[in-house]
Amino acid sequence: MSRSGTPTGPRCPWAEGSDAMRRYHDEEWGVPSHDDRHLFEMLILEGAQAGLSWSTILNKRDGYRLAFDGFDPVRVERYGDRKLDELLANPGIVRNRLKVRGTVTNARAFLAVADEYGSFDGYLWTWVDGKPIVNAPETMAELPARTDLSDRLGKDLKRRGFTFVGSTIVYSYLQAVGLVNDHLVDCPWRSTARRAGR
Repeated sequence: MSRSGTPTGPRCPWAEGSDAMRRYHDEEWGVPSHDDRHLFEMLILEGAQAGLSWSTILNKRDGYRLAFDGFDPVRVERYGDRKLDELLANPGIVRNRLKVRGTVTNARAFLAVADEYGSFDGYLWTWVDGKPIVNAPETMAELPARTDLSDRLGKDLKRRGFTFVGSTIVYSYLQAVGLVNDHLVDCPWRSTARRAGR
């Protein structure tokens, strides 16, 4: 830890590919999120990643924020065919028809869940009884691609009308929004993620 309180030392190896990956690792990954707008953003970005690298999505994140009205699910659910055609011509995002249409589908499902539970946050965190799961992986090889939790949550999301919520995507999402802390045991950001929150 530096004098400023910023962790020092080796990060989780996956994060060392670029400045954007380092910032994401240091500031977001594994940090518990209770902000519905952020929870929606990460759900959409994780779905967009399917078949691609996370660095590709991070590089397009600002483009996504512009294209999808700051990830406001109320606005996104109202998108019609003209807006979808605009999005499919936008080089700032992944121009995959199923993924773009899935964003609108997911906005509708997201708002339905938020209406039922008072917030999407209220729904999501019940899956871990309100407390992050903190694992203790020593190597990257120990990180799972999916778990029983992501299997069950993915099935429930599909039942509720969400798309691009297979178990592997859902597990990445759980890591992204801090329901699961999978920082390696020797990663200095492991403890800061536990103390932080948004």
